[in-house]
Amino acid sequence: MKQTFGLIGYPLTHSFSKKFFTEKFSLEGIDSVYENFEIDNIDKLPAVIRENPILKGLNVTIPYKQDVFAYLDEVDEAAQEIGAVNTIRVEREGAVYRLRGFNTDVIGFGDSIQPLLKAHHKKALVLGTGGASKAVVWALQKLGLSTVLVSRSPKGEGQISYRDLDESLMEEYTVVVNTTPLGTYPKTEGFPDIPYQFITEKHLLYDLVYNPEKTRFLEKGEEQGATIKNGLDMLHGQALAAWEIWNRD
Repeated sequence: MKQTFGLIGYPLTHSFSKKFFTEKFSLEGIDSVYENFEIDNIDKLPAVIRENPILKGLNVTIPYKQDVFAYLDEVDEAAQEIGAVNTIRVEREGAVYRLRGFNTDVIGFGDSIQPLLKAHHKKALVLGTGGASKAVVWALQKLGLSTVLVSRSPKGEGQISYRDLDESLMEEYTVVVNTTPLGTYPKTEGFPDIPYQFITEKHLLYDLVYNPEKTRFLEKGEEQGATIKNGLDMLHGQALAAWEIWNRD
């Protein structure tokens, strides 16, 4: 029987992970399969594990990145601090199994932005306060940058409103990361409401969105001379980090 890996979430209308790993297995001659396990309730996770005795690892997508914590025996430090798990390693001994949770978004993002960071990139604006923003903030802080979250309705310390973004703030915060879905296909005309006129060649704009390849957010930054990067390398990086976790001895 082939080793099995898979994805849990709901709904699973399109899956980057299944396509990515199926192609990887085919190209590299890896005798494994990757399945989508669409479950409408996280309570069904134990049944997925039991009914697939050769399942070695899972990716976790919306809406279960937080809910899955209740089913894990162990969670690594980054995932614990971020409050989201997107990768599960299944460790078995006979009928007994242990589930270990990880966050590989933080690895994918950190590895993809690090080569673009220059000495003057000391502060970052993180647009959006959803689950992805937590991984981005964690990675940026590990890379030595201080961060501020920008929200339409800021709550508490470390968050500001889009209305607060003025010339002096934009000059000070030279890394801007979009973690919102604005500009994602098919609604490609959308973009975060920041004062693009204050973007310069010193800025680095990073968009977690990868479809389209160049969002309006990135286009508007590029027009001002900024360095730009989309989220495709992050996506590949988090998948490869999951593969490494699943195959550790």
